[in-house]
Order: sequence, then structure tokens, then C-alpha cells
Amino acid sequence: MGTETTTVEPDVEDRVDLAPQWKVLLLNDEVTTFDFVIWLLMSLFRKAKPEAEDLALEIHETGSALVAIANLERAELYVEQVHSLARPRGFPLTAEIEQA
Repeated sequence: MGTETTTVEPDVEDRVDLAPQWKVLLLNDEVTTFDFVIWLLMSLFRKAKPEAEDLALEIHETGSALVAIANLERAELYVEQVHSLARPRGFPLTAEIEQA
């Protein structure tokens, strides 16, 4: 006579909680030049020139633009990098984050 073996699978959720995402916004000011904003968007945020130009115009016309979505650590780093690149050049360009 054979013995039957019953295997019980553990109750495991298939859901994985992902870290919340954060929006990185650049804010308009009356001092920072378009050229610097475009350069920053291309070099730091890896935007193509046409997209960088469109974003710079959006920042100027509406007061801000969404330039990246990242995890909290990366979003905070972007803000620090924007400030550390702008301040030595005399630009008050500001970036901020908000939860996506």
C-alpha cells in the first residue's frame, strides 16, 4: 500500500510593495538664464535639447515643470545637485520634490 503525501503551499501574497515615487520640479525665477536651465536639464536630467527647451519654456510660463520622477533618495539628490550647480554661478534656481 502506498502512502499519499500532501504538500501544503504557504499562503504568500503575490504583491510587492514598491517604494513611493517623488516628482522633481524646477521652479521659475527672474534671474536664472534659459541657457543655464537648458544646460542643466540636458546634463543632469539627461533630456534631449528639444525637450529641455520645452521644459525651460514651461518653467518660465507656468512657474514650474516636472523634470523627473524618482525614489526619495534620488529625488533629494537631484534637488541638492540643482542647487550646487546653480549657486556658484549666481543663479537662485530652485528645485523641490513632492510625492507622485
